[in-house]
Amino acid sequence: MRLSPVILTVVIASLAYNTPPEMAFSRLLPAAPALAAAMWPVLPTVLLGTVCLGLMIGLSFVFPDLGTWWTAAGIIAVTVAAAYGSHVRLQRERTLFQVRLVADAAQQVVLSPMPRRFGRIEIESLYLAAAAEARIGGDFYEVVDTPYGVRLLIGDVRGKGLPAVGAAAAIVNAFREAAYGETDMVDVARRLDASSMRYNAAFPPEGPMERFATALLVQIPHEGRRIDILNCGHPPPLLLNHGTLRTLESVTPSPLLSLADLIGDQYSIDTFDFAPDDLLLLYTDGIAEARARDGEFFPLAAWMGGQPATPPHELLTALHRDLLRYSRGRLDDDIAALAVRLRGPQATESP
Repeated sequence: MRLSPVILTVVIASLAYNTPPEMAFSRLLPAAPALAAAMWPVLPTVLLGTVCLGLMIGLSFVFPDLGTWWTAAGIIAVTVAAAYGSHVRLQRERTLFQVRLVADAAQQVVLSPMPRRFGRIEIESLYLAAAAEARIGGDFYEVVDTPYGVRLLIGDVRGKGLPAVGAAAAIVNAFREAAYGETDMVDVARRLDASSMRYNAAFPPEGPMERFATALLVQIPHEGRRIDILNCGHPPPLLLNHGTLRTLESVTPSPLLSLADLIGDQYSIDTFDFAPDDLLLLYTDGIAEARARDGEFFPLAAWMGGQPATPPHELLTALHRDLLRYSRGRLDDDIAALAVRLRGPQATESP
């Protein structure tokens, strides 16, 4: 592709030399520097325009009636415009590169890299922003190893853009502190709610709609056997146990973050069995609401129920692949997921 301006120049010059002058293929020479501006720096673009000008002058000695000066003027004008266009393009590419560096830095703050194993507990994460160039959106997750067990957080801030990223960062940072300091997950949830409310007070949302977040808190003791779930209006996790799928619905859902003052701060914890080789999937609504071309939602429960007993990394790799295939690569919302598996006590270490 990067050689296409050169190839185009050679093709036009060959046609102009080997065809009758009346066909005037030489008048196409200005197209070569115009094409070069889309992929080359300024200096090579100018050099190619100079080569095209030289070819046009050379052809004029072979075919005196080509209208050399009009074509030469066109080559010069297009080359100058192409050089300027190349300069502007390079400036925008440098700006975009800097923006992506900032987005990557923001992603490291909100979605920091995490270990894939905490003792016998294996965890893998997946994140896809709806706008690929943004790299990050309002979905968030975090995992910390505490004296009370491995604690997980996944959630989704209502809205998009920088305000949603800031709200997600406030919640995640509060969780990183509270997960270590609070014995009870209810107290962790209250601290997340307080942090979310402080952020909204400092940076009020635009328009009449309130900014809130769904969140799911999970605690897994290091030895396994059970999982404790506190669900603040988030999609319920899925648990695959030897081919049998369970949806871990909360008996009494807890209030969404930032809405406890309006609907009460009564939080409840549900406990479920968690046996070795069980697969637990936590996800945001962008996965369940991914649409095919005909508008049908991605059948997440049916998909999960058909998966074999597999490590979390392979499960999320298959989910990523099948989601993009189902939606034809078009995501309408951000996507985040955590896959968790409890290894058996006799399992050998993977290489």
